[in-house]
Amino acid sequence: MKKIILLLIVVIFLGGFFININYLKKETKPLTISSNEERSNDLFSNYYSDADKIVNEMTLEEKIGQLFLVRYDDNLVNYYIDNFKVGGFILFAKDFEKESKNSISIKISSFQKRSKEPLAIAVDEEGGFVTRVSKFPAFRDSKFLSPKEYYEIGGYELLESKKKKKAKLLKSIGVNLNLAPVADVSTNKDDFIYNRTFGYNALETSYLIENMVNYANNNHFSSCLKHFPGYGNNSDTHTGIAIDDREYTEFTNSDYLPFIKGIEAKVPFILISHNVIKAIDPDYPSSLSYKVITKELRQKLQFSGIVITDDLDMEAVKSYAKDGHAATLAINAGADMIITSDVKNMYNELLASVKNKQIKIDTINQAVKRILAWKIAYQIL
Repeated sequence: MKKIILLLIVVIFLGGFFININYLKKETKPLTISSNEERSNDLFSNYYSDADKIVNEMTLEEKIGQLFLVRYDDNLVNYYIDNFKVGGFILFAKDFEKESKNSISIKISSFQKRSKEPLAIAVDEEGGFVTRVSKFPAFRDSKFLSPKEYYEIGGYELLESKKKKKAKLLKSIGVNLNLAPVADVSTNKDDFIYNRTFGYNALETSYLIENMVNYANNNHFSSCLKHFPGYGNNSDTHTGIAIDDREYTEFTNSDYLPFIKGIEAKVPFILISHNVIKAIDPDYPSSLSYKVITKELRQKLQFSGIVITDDLDMEAVKSYAKDGHAATLAINAGADMIITSDVKNMYNELLASVKNKQIKIDTINQAVKRILAWKIAYQIL
């Protein structure tokens, strides 16, 4: 009898040990794509009435400007605000390199005051391989590690603690949108995207992404999942076209799952990649594809937040929009905001496309309403 009792104790101890070292601290039940009825509430619906009032008072030019998140240029920021009424700016490491918390705060505050509508101020502060702010000692003693590293060191508790500190730092200098976390699924260290992901399977990644979104929302700070519909093992789209030959079921059974959990957790932004997903739309990069953005993300996954493209000035897009209509394709595909380094040409393109009826004014109004509703919801406006 003593031997049996001793054996039971050992089994219970080992069982508890293996449960504790499991990456997931919660039940990992299978994820499915919810029906329209299960996820029908529009994310910003409580703020649409106030947003509509603003939209109705805006000129066409002001509406078009709201659609752009422009790559920041210290010498052109006032020009962009005055001439294109841009919706916001994305800042990179070079923009923080010679600054301090105080100096960058003053800069951001100055162009916020200059803009008629409050601006989205975004960065890619993922942690680990991509740190735009914390890599500089003037902003933090040491750069933020990747979420994967924090999770493996201290689980959800440490991950939440660091997410809170990150939100506090970014908000303190005037940043109101972090283009993170990376929701791509990658378990192969040879993948281009691997070092920016959690490196776990789809189910594990899903629950981690859910928590990352919750941490941001709990600190009233906007996060953004990327890169929908999932990067997989594709090459770098900054330098060329990435063609994804995988079966559609690989997306629905794997890549979509972290985005589903993020949507359920009320993530406000999702960024679209430039990958060409042959199983969904072999003719266009995801960022220009109605089938990807509207059919898959909007209708199938029922995402009602803001869809933002990756930079449309990347090489992966240019060959698919040789007529210079990349911005028009993106907006008609269902995107709300466009990241670009070429705002002048794209702004003029959209303005012309509305006037010659290539883009319906209702499409513009809906996108602007959603952007302004987000700004109201997160107390930017």
